[in-house]
Amino acid sequence: MGPMGSMGSTLHQPWVPWVLLGIAVALIIAAVWLVRWYRRRRARRALQSAVAAAGMEHLIDMAVPDGMGGSYHVDFLLLSVHGILIVDVRQVQGNIFGGDQMAEWTVMDGPHRFTFVNPQSGLYDRIAAVKAIVGEVPIEGRVVFTREGRFPKGLPKWTVMIDELGAEFPPFEADVAEAMLTHYREAWERLRASVRPSTTPHMR
Repeated sequence: MGPMGSMGSTLHQPWVPWVLLGIAVALIIAAVWLVRWYRRRRARRALQSAVAAAGMEHLIDMAVPDGMGGSYHVDFLLLSVHGILIVDVRQVQGNIFGGDQMAEWTVMDGPHRFTFVNPQSGLYDRIAAVKAIVGEVPIEGRVVFTREGRFPKGLPKWTVMIDELGAEFPPFEADVAEAMLTHYREAWERLRASVRPSTTPHMR
């Protein structure tokens, strides 16, 4: 039997269609995974750019010493004309109900309901840790929520939606900005020297 006859015989084996089907399924799964990975990566970069736009320099996913041998994870540290800005990013989908005096905030997403710890107290801890390093430099902290979340009853203190962060911390005129950044530079460099990369991922 010649080569063409052997190939034809192989293609008519009963296991061949299953092998081809398995390959096709594997290719489809790989393609779906790649598309999802690319979308997550693009969304992460867009979020990083939106937050970083509030400052002139930034650090992402840093561990800030807590003064007791431990550390606090900080999603973003930014040097801005307003001083140093600490940003805690939350990706929460659905309607969020939270308040300054509530220990837990509630999320309603269709039929799903869950709670998470009020992030304000953690933000206060991070502000205190940074202040212990930089001294009297102005420090602001915000819990930033992405577009997937909504606050139908209004935003609690120190929380802001991602689209409003830039409006709350707008840039100054170039000459004023340069003078203020120079004033904060020493504290910023001291902070940079005190932190280290954190192993805790942001965008929770």
